[in-house]
Order: sequence, then structure tokens, then C-alpha cells
Amino acid sequence: MTQATIAYADSHTEDHLTELIELVSIPSISTLREHIPDVREAAQWVGDQMVDIGLEDVRIFATQKHPVVFGQWTKAGPDAPTVLVYGHYDVQPADPLDEWRTEPFEPTIQDGNLYARGASDDKGQLFVHLKSVQSYFETAGALPVNMKFMIEGEEEIGSPNLGDFIDDHRERLSADVALVSDSSILAPDQPSIVYGLRGLAYTEVVVTGPDHDLHSGSFGGGVRNPANALAGIIAGLKDSDGRITVPGFYDNVRLDAEERETLAKVPFDEGGFRREVGVEKLWGEATYTTLERITGRPTLDVNGIWGGFTGEGAKTVIPSRAAAKISMRLVPDQDPERVIRIFSEYVEELAPPEVQVEVRTHAGAVPVLVDRDTPAIEAAMTAYERGFGRAPAFTREGGTIPVVGMFAAKLGIPTVLMGFGLPDDRLHSPNEKFNIDNFYKGIHTSIYFLNALAANE
Repeated sequence: MTQATIAYADSHTEDHLTELIELVSIPSISTLREHIPDVREAAQWVGDQMVDIGLEDVRIFATQKHPVVFGQWTKAGPDAPTVLVYGHYDVQPADPLDEWRTEPFEPTIQDGNLYARGASDDKGQLFVHLKSVQSYFETAGALPVNMKFMIEGEEEIGSPNLGDFIDDHRERLSADVALVSDSSILAPDQPSIVYGLRGLAYTEVVVTGPDHDLHSGSFGGGVRNPANALAGIIAGLKDSDGRITVPGFYDNVRLDAEERETLAKVPFDEGGFRREVGVEKLWGEATYTTLERITGRPTLDVNGIWGGFTGEGAKTVIPSRAAAKISMRLVPDQDPERVIRIFSEYVEELAPPEVQVEVRTHAGAVPVLVDRDTPAIEAAMTAYERGFGRAPAFTREGGTIPVVGMFAAKLGIPTVLMGFGLPDDRLHSPNEKFNIDNFYKGIHTSIYFLNALAANE
């Protein structure tokens, strides 16, 4: 029956792509208040899709901000494994708009790719599993495993309400394994399984000086400039070798010899990585490879900085306030709460006495390492090899998916990270894309995964 299911998926590729284009056309930007109606429209669209393909008990649950969409089919029997599929229908803002070659919410197909905000992160990837389920229902009338879907609308703002939702619906969400497709493979011809994710500590540093903006000619040299003070604070957070200077920051960091050997086997194209980011020379912590730096080592980066006059032309002003968004990607066994605390203490230490500094916390997520010795991982390896024609490599992912840690802590289940994006998909950047061939191969791989998991169990 698996081959009939694959054949059905292959005969409906145009329909599946058309539906995906509908979904990515919705500007469901979770962080912007003016897009709340669009976020709700996307949630309803996903819910309607679940009903259309044959899932049951489909519900749209309100949270304090954006809805969670749930659907399930649990008629495979008590002895069959239960898979909980997670994805998110919200997307990042499209700014800067002038750097897009096409309109971000007017999906465009070029060179075998679908260009649109959210095409890869995460609408295209979550849609893979809905289409694999539909293919099973249309050919077999049933699934080989029990399945539940939980699709949220707040991942791009740190999933602030998802933990409470899971706490309130533990029984509804009970499963044997979680399946998440919100990552990338190494190359079109080299699938990979992510076994590690970095955590996150996201802050905003606000520096305040005078109680109003000042004329730089009349007051310059007589007061501390908050923008200058902020620049000094930021400069003090790293040394010239890229090492973070926050005292105690590396106390719980681990990247042992075995891990480094595993990463060394990953077919990582450093030249291709450099060309993709558009720089002539890479930079990072000394003594670590580029792949180790972007996956297995913690980071500290300024994500945005502002203060004073930034418009066209000149305005001679000393700003009353300057601020920066600063994020830290964390690795096992760093604790986000501890990192934010020691970061805040060090920022206050670096701040000159003539200004006031405030550190605000916006988001936090724990880092995760996935056990590679499970039936679900074995099923994923089989599925990738059949879907892509090549055995997957094991690698870490530099990004953060907060729900993976929640699944382990709150539901006690492991997660399989089965991504279908590519490293050059430009997530969170202009010209985001999703490779259409990977979309179709992803549906195949999802079909094979469900079959292999049922057989392994």
C-alpha cells in the first residue's frame, strides 16, 4: 500500500503546490499587532485543511495571544505508536521590503523554488505531513500509526503561551514520539537528521542619559552620550577572538571529543557557506571549526541597535536613550535563566555611572540533545534513504525550536527533527524560498516514516 500512497502523492503534486501557495499568501506575522487578523486567518486555513484531508476532533484553541490548531486520527489501535506532529503557521516580518526580488506574500516560482515569506519556515515543511496523511487516507483509508497535529502561531515570538497550552492538554497531546519539520538538510542530495538544537536567551539593553534629546553643539562634551555608552557596553561583551566575556558564561558548555568527531564527519561545504552569507572571510571563536561555531558553540549577537536621529540628512543631537536587541544562542547544559542573570549583571558592570541601564528579557528556550538510539530515529533514517535515495548524516542545528525541550520536560517524549529545507533558504531574510523538489520528496519521506515507524514498533 505504501507504493500506492506514493503514487497518489505524485499524481497530485500540482494540487498540493497550489494549496501551499494559498497558505503562504497569508501574511501571518505573529510579532506585529496589525497582522492579528492574518494570523487568525492562517489558523483557520490550517484547521479547514485538517478537516478536508480527514483528520478528526479538529479544534482551534485560543491562547493569550495566537491560536493553536489541533487535529488527530487515533484509529490505528492501542498497539500502534502515536506520533505528535508539531509545526507553526506564523512567520517573521518581511522587512527590509526593498531587498525582496518578489513580493513576500505573493508567492512566486523561479528556478524550481517557491519564493515567499514562510515558504520554508515553516508552512511548506508542516504542509508536507498534512499531504502525506491525505495520501494515506485517499489510498488506504487509514494511517499505519495514530497521529496528532499541534500547529501553533507563536513560534517566531518564542512560543510564550505554548507551555501553558501543553500543561492544560497533556492527555490530549499524549504520544510516543514528536515529529518536527522546522529545520534543513545539508544539501539537495544529502539529507540529515538534527540531533541537537541550541537554546535562546533574548534580551533588550536600554541605556538612558539626559531626560530629553540635546543639541550636540550646546551640550556635547558635558554629558555622557547614551549611544556612545551602549557602543562601549556592546564592545565589552566579546574579546578580539570572538570569545564572550560575560563571567561564568562558559561554565556549563560542553562539546566533547566524541561530539567534535561526529561533526567532523558531516559533509559541510565551508566555501559554499561563505558564498551564501556573502563575505570574503569567515570569523569566529579561535580553535573551533565553522560548523562547530554555528551549531555546537554558544553565541552572543546584536540583532538591532538604535538611538538618536537615523533619518535622511543631518541632525546634530545627543539622544536621551539608546537601545539594542541582543540574543544569545545556548548549548547543553546552559540554562537560559542563569545566562540572562549573569549577562544582566555584567552589562550593569560595564555601564558607565553617568547613564542608567536596563536589561529586559524577551524570550528564553533550553538547548536540546536528542537520543539517536530510538526506533523513531531508525525509522527516520530509513525514510530519508528511501525518500532522497541517500542515507542521512547526523548534525546539530544552530537555531532554536522551543517546543522540543517542552516535549521532553512536559510530555516525556523524544522528538525526531526531520527537516526538508536547505541551508540557502534565507530564513528570516528577504527572498525566503522552499525547494519544490524537496517539498515533494518530503511528502514521500513522511509517508515512508509512518510506514517504517509502524513496522519498527
